[in-house]
Amino acid sequence: MAKKKKEVSTEEKLRSLFDLQLVDSRIDEIRNMRGELPLEVEDLEDEVAGLNKRLKKLEADVEAKDNDIKSKKHSIAESEDTMKKYNKQQESVRNNREYNALSKEIEYQGLEIQLAKKHIDEYKAQIEHKNEKIEETKEKVKGRQEHLDHKKDELDEILKETEKEEQNLIKKSEKFKKDIEERLVKAYVRIRSKVKNGLAVVPIERGASGGSFFTIPPQVQMEIAGRQKIITDEHSGRILVDRALAEEERERMESQFKA
Repeated sequence: MAKKKKEVSTEEKLRSLFDLQLVDSRIDEIRNMRGELPLEVEDLEDEVAGLNKRLKKLEADVEAKDNDIKSKKHSIAESEDTMKKYNKQQESVRNNREYNALSKEIEYQGLEIQLAKKHIDEYKAQIEHKNEKIEETKEKVKGRQEHLDHKKDELDEILKETEKEEQNLIKKSEKFKKDIEERLVKAYVRIRSKVKNGLAVVPIERGASGGSFFTIPPQVQMEIAGRQKIITDEHSGRILVDRALAEEERERMESQFKA
């Protein structure tokens, strides 16, 4: 004969829902401890990567200008060799026309040398400017990398302290969800996604639902304390539990969190 499934009372459902809330709230606390650190680390990593990319481009530009200078120096050497050759040829010309033609070639090569030297001076000035930028960028990289390393250490320390606890709590949260009927879990998840601080199940405090200023009528408060049905706050939609139940479950769950 099949074993009859145990009937779960409304009070047990409320306790399970509040326990689930306590576990999820603790997970939220752990994640809030990290704050914006993961995003800060990501932004700093992107910034450092961008600066390093810029640094590589500047260094490549300097290398390209160095090669341009070498090329111009080679051109100057070729022009000087050509001028020497033409000067020697002038010594054995047969007429003025040949002499003048060689003179024009010598003059042209002289102009080429002047232009090449002008370009070399320009390239040197550009290299000097880019080297200044390289030093500035290296200083920026150093500063941002130090800041990134500090933030990573900070994040790693927090992760080291909380990662194991967080994973255990996530497993506990999933277990609670499996033990609570599906419609209630769906309602809980829906409410939690819409309300401030992710609080979907709250106790009555000073005649109002936790975190609210709207007073709950005495008759409704009595019904909540009776734990015979699941009641939601008409203003926030949160599931309500009485203060005594909340304190009992907080105390019970606190011992589990410390374990």
